[in-house]
Amino acid sequence: MTGIICINKPQEFTSFDVVASMRRAFGTKKIGHGGTLDPMATGVLPVFVGGATKAVDLVPDDSKSYRAGFRLGFVSDTQDIWGKLRSRCENGISEDEMRFALDDFRGDIMQVPPMYSALKVNGQKLCDLARRGIEVERKPRPATISRLELVSFDGTDGVLDVDCSGGTYIRTLINDIGESVCTGAVMTSLCRTKSCGFTLEQCHELDEVRNASPERLEKWLLPVSELFAPLPEIPLEEVQTRMYLNGVRLDAERLLKRAPVDELARVTAGGEFLGVGKINAEGELVSIKQFRSE
Repeated sequence: MTGIICINKPQEFTSFDVVASMRRAFGTKKIGHGGTLDPMATGVLPVFVGGATKAVDLVPDDSKSYRAGFRLGFVSDTQDIWGKLRSRCENGISEDEMRFALDDFRGDIMQVPPMYSALKVNGQKLCDLARRGIEVERKPRPATISRLELVSFDGTDGVLDVDCSGGTYIRTLINDIGESVCTGAVMTSLCRTKSCGFTLEQCHELDEVRNASPERLEKWLLPVSELFAPLPEIPLEEVQTRMYLNGVRLDAERLLKRAPVDELARVTAGGEFLGVGKINAEGELVSIKQFRSE
């Protein structure tokens, strides 16, 4: 079986726990996922099965969406409520003050990665160092917050909706917002509502997939082509198709439709998805990955 299945990751499961469950359910070791979620987070975890694992490093839309709960007045070593909490401030702020503070965190920002993260420094995961009581210097990394909305707020507890670039740390975003209003803040919940272009509404529960028959699992798999639907299409004629599938570079001037130079595109023939390619600077269509019949 080949395709993509979206799982609503349960709380207290790691992303690897889900991968291990999918290997048993689908009977294959060829399983990958579309972006790590913290153990205490829930939500969209796209799982790539069989030949679809070739697409993991080609995801055209690496943006993510989240709904996150937060609480002012506290800080913690993990930047969330599950770490070692320390009271910082007993006074809350008004909703207007909170909305005003959020303005500084929209657009392009810089984040210092949290110590409790899977990011590696000198070959060691930061979280492993943190558990040993070791803190190391981390370089700020760019992130883009394209949407940041206050869903609810009562003076201390609130909920945010966030659309952001891949690699954004929501815990750190909340921590930094807390610092900006001088109260401190910790994340109290996190649900990823969109990843790789897939939404929570497309997800299956983990137990549901674990107990499903092979026939049902195959029915639930989404085609790899759905992942690349946002890309421009380059349709090929019959002779071009044979050449393309054999690795021949095609003259872009002879194509029915072209895509921007050096940008990924969907390559199709008669409506069938063949794979992902791009037109290089020499004006040739080059195959990047082929997914025919997958």
